[in-house]
Amino acid sequence: MPTDETPAALVSAALPALPAPRRCGLGALLGAQFFSALADNALLIVTIAWLERGGHPPWWAPLLKVGFTLAYVLLAPLVGPLADAFPKGRLMAWMNALKIGGAALLLAGVHPMLAFAVVGLGAAAYAPAKYGLVTELVAPHALVAANGWLEVSVVCAVLLGTAAGGVLVGGPWLAWAGSLEASVGVVLGAYALAALLNLGVPDSGARYPAADVHPLALWRDFLAANATLWRDRDGGLSLAVTTLFWGVGATLQFVVLRWSTEALGLTLDKAAYLQAATALGVIGGAAAAGRFVALARARRMLACGVLLGLMMPVVAGVHDVALAAALLAATGAVGGLLVVPLNALLQHRGCVLLSAGRSIAVQGFNENASVLAMLAAYAALLALQVPIVTLMWGLGLAVAAGMLVLMRRAGRPFDG
Repeated sequence: MPTDETPAALVSAALPALPAPRRCGLGALLGAQFFSALADNALLIVTIAWLERGGHPPWWAPLLKVGFTLAYVLLAPLVGPLADAFPKGRLMAWMNALKIGGAALLLAGVHPMLAFAVVGLGAAAYAPAKYGLVTELVAPHALVAANGWLEVSVVCAVLLGTAAGGVLVGGPWLAWAGSLEASVGVVLGAYALAALLNLGVPDSGARYPAADVHPLALWRDFLAANATLWRDRDGGLSLAVTTLFWGVGATLQFVVLRWSTEALGLTLDKAAYLQAATALGVIGGAAAAGRFVALARARRMLACGVLLGLMMPVVAGVHDVALAAALLAATGAVGGLLVVPLNALLQHRGCVLLSAGRSIAVQGFNENASVLAMLAAYAALLALQVPIVTLMWGLGLAVAAGMLVLMRRAGRPFDG
């Protein structure tokens, strides 16, 4: 479990306790994924600085994430059966080693887009193993609480990873270290620590029937699983919400960086610190959701999605750094309240209808297809020189409208 030295300790009292036999396994999983995700986020900031050093235009930055995310979509039919074929902790360790290889390619002079895409290959198979293991270790009644812990861990990794990336591309560090190559070396150290922690992730003992590894059979099974989850009333609703949320969240990561430099006059390293305010808010929202929202009442949180969209234009009109940080934190809190219960509902329905690995692969495919589409659109709009404030207004209103449509399709989302 998170220690007193991590930001997650601030919300530990707010999250309900898990049964003792489960808690140890979940804690090992949280620690391993925390450092791996921290390294991913630090490497993203370092790689953006690497592109800037090479003189690439600003619209290349979101394309880094596009290359990273493409593996989630293209490999979705494979990574689900792969996660179910091996003990998930062992698979996480293997994929972390692949991430190390991707970061090393950057040092070897490989183009940043390709090197970061290799890291994405490792992350694509890491995700269904990580989330699938949660459903195997935790009983359904404790799944929202477990997801609260997992989201706190993930967001802490985003928070500290982004902040660490800001430090690693900042002037004082570079003046001392001498180059961005030294920054990549620090990131490699974080990946190495994650690899060591993966050794403590337990085997849940869950075993699944072997899958047909023929590509056509994999795609046929995957498409059938995808259709099954979308047709389910609660599964389809929660999948739609998380698909929209993560596409928007990935885009906002770059929007906030760009807006911070244009509207607030911050440098890249300072903008990375401001972006962390959103992550702090998500921690608080995730903690509150884990404590107060039961799995059966997850659909009540759909209104938070409308509020999330409406807050983006408000943020766009701010020109004070302190106020911007406060509003970004509030936006993150609303996002945490939305995504944790709906994600838990999706995992529960996916595990019931499919299997742990396959359901997470379906989820990852849809969410990351959304990420790809939104980042590609964002990069195109940047290339067309659309003002960043206009982009924030459009994105926010689109999110609010999309969530209203989902609420309407859900019928009575407040009936519990």
